[in-house]
Amino acid sequence: MEAQSDHVFKDILNGSFLTTPDGMPTVWLGHLQGFKGMTRVYGPDYMLELCKLSVERGYKHFLYGGKPGVAEDLKRTLVERFPGLQIVGTYTPPFRPLNADEEADLSLQLERSQADVLWCGLSTPKQERFMAQYCGKLPVKLMVGVGAAFDINSGHLKDAPAWMKKAGLQWLYRMIEEPQRLAGRYLKNNPRFMWLTCLQLCGFRRYSIS
Repeated sequence: MEAQSDHVFKDILNGSFLTTPDGMPTVWLGHLQGFKGMTRVYGPDYMLELCKLSVERGYKHFLYGGKPGVAEDLKRTLVERFPGLQIVGTYTPPFRPLNADEEADLSLQLERSQADVLWCGLSTPKQERFMAQYCGKLPVKLMVGVGAAFDINSGHLKDAPAWMKKAGLQWLYRMIEEPQRLAGRYLKNNPRFMWLTCLQLCGFRRYSIS
């Protein structure tokens, strides 16, 4: 929905290595469009699965984002859950864009740590803009934006019940948990999503991938 009114952001999403369906409504729409095997890729679950795989393959991780203390708590939680997992650094960024000194410091930390994966735990679309800006500039092989996964997997934010996830109501749970931050976004974007989806399914609107 952000990309419908922001063409720069649309280009960022279309130019990414991989963009996955994080919410059930996008999965249902995929099914209606003929992609019957499409399933949800939930950010917190994706992070856990890749960390589990990394113990076997030796991938090194760097945690970028979250409020002060969150990345450190997440590191402890993940290392306890996956013995042998290599989390080689954390960085809590300011709410503003990084200045030149901070960019240099982050790049140096990543270079010294030899991190393979940079997890970016910022809100959307901030994290996507950050990754697009620094793609190819920071010494890592992969950057992954997982939003609230930092808070959820560290225990700072309670996850929605499984039935709400399956029913496509996780947005409602999160809005109740964080009304000041999320109410405006969801109350604006969700009706727009439903309206544009109806237009697409009825053949009144078409959307190209690129």
